[in-house]
Amino acid sequence: MAFNEKFLRSRPPVEVAGRTVKRYHVTPGPDGMESEVERAALAFLPALLPEPDGTPSATFAVIHRGGDGAAYVNAYSWVWDNVIHLRAAAAAQPALGCPDDDPTHFIVLDRPWIGCVWELPPIAHERDAWVRHMLLPDKPDLEAYLADSMPDGLTGRVA
Repeated sequence: MAFNEKFLRSRPPVEVAGRTVKRYHVTPGPDGMESEVERAALAFLPALLPEPDGTPSATFAVIHRGGDGAAYVNAYSWVWDNVIHLRAAAAAQPALGCPDDDPTHFIVLDRPWIGCVWELPPIAHERDAWVRHMLLPDKPDLEAYLADSMPDGLTGRVA
């Protein structure tokens, strides 16, 4: 197996189904995510979001374009005050049961996976940002959490 670096971009948060969603794009090349793949992923997001439970309605999503033409969207939503709820979807990946090679035709995944090596860097950042802005202060600061995203760059090589 080989590790090929990918590009990570942070996009501004958007509102989806009553939740504020911080967005990350992971792509094999520097040109960024195709707009039609992002639109399809955002349109599919409501199927991946949990019901409100009193926790501030915040989610971070990783939209990933694979080098083989597949696309993935992982929705990591904060629930129960300090827990990440994950639901994921894939498109154009026959090994995961996708019915065609259309990278905008997402299906919900039923596997207990949390993400691949290129999708994991935002989890560490978002965990620390949640603690920093929502759990440590006397008064949680959702706006500060939403403004605290990973910088654009590479997904990260292990030294």
